[in-house]
Amino acid sequence: MRRAAAITLIALLLGGCAIEPPRAWERDLLARPAMTMDPDPLERRIMYNIYTSRENSFGGNGVGGGGCGCN
Repeated sequence: MRRAAAITLIALLLGGCAIEPPRAWERDLLARPAMTMDPDPLERRIMYNIYTSRENSFGGNGVGGGGCGCN
């Protein structure tokens, strides 16, 4: 029973490796701005600034300094 489950699990894991990359005519769908992880880089920078200002007193994101914004 364990052997059959192990073989099935290995077959499922190896089956995931058989996914082919997108073809040339499918890449235009992936290159659209809506498919990016952060569609608005300016908003990401503003949110990062707010996050570091808020979390600096705790030491979040590897940035040192106080919560007041002075280094």
